Amino acid sequence: MEMKKRISLELRNKTPAEVAELVVDNCRSSDGEIEGLTDEFKELEFLSMVNVGLTSLAKLPSLPKLRKLELSDNNISGALETLSEKCPNLTYLNLSGNKIKELSTLEALQNLKNLKSLDLFNCEITTLEDYRESIFELLPQVTYLDGFDAEDNEAPDSDADEDDDDEEEDDGEEGPGQLGDYEEEEEEEEDEEGSESGEVGLSYLMKEDIQDEEDDDDYVEEEGEEEEAGVRGEKRKRVAEDEGEDDDDEDDD
Repeated sequence: MEMKKRISLELRNKTPAEVAELVVDNCRSSDGEIEGLTDEFKELEFLSMVNVGLTSLAKLPSLPKLRKLELSDNNISGALETLSEKCPNLTYLNLSGNKIKELSTLEALQNLKNLKSLDLFNCEITTLEDYRESIFELLPQVTYLDGFDAEDNEAPDSDADEDDDDEEEDDGEEGPGQLGDYEEEEEEEEDEEGSESGEVGLSYLMKEDIQDEEDDDDYVEEEGEEEEAGVRGEKRKRVAEDEGEDDDDEDDD
């Protein structure tokens, strides 16, 4: 697909001024020049043109907010002064897999004062003796060359990843941690309340059972007393009857 058509598709009903990131990797430039990219992309911060057959950056438009530029696997051999003129705020530049051979070719990057990371993998220049030391001396503003600093410390993946890590740490300290502790405290309180209510319920039931037993005993005692009273009543009745019979016998006499 031609670069101009690809850029048109990538807009997706947006205007060029609304686009902050643009990726047109693996499309084709008909004459080795940038096509379809204009000054209207004034808000563009990230541009990727990997393996599109570029041989020149002469037609690169003015992109004042561009911070990251991917140009790997093209056929660029020089004329890098366009970058400092059109993209003065670049912080990351990937020229891996291009035809850059001489240190003098990179002198044009000295005007990119904000450039922190430069990649030159698979460029012929990397075979030069003292290649890394020479680049860091030529471009003192560069911190990372081919992913490592002058002391061979690896570069972070990206600024976005660092920001994400910071946000996750903040969330862990303030948000979920406190919420989790609060929920645990609530669960502990519920467990304590449940155990207390369980104890109260158990003791209450035991008291009820004891009371029921006492009531049963009272009922049995009352029945016994009634039976005893009945027996005593019958005895008194019999005694009275016997005495009546004796009085009748005496009267007859």
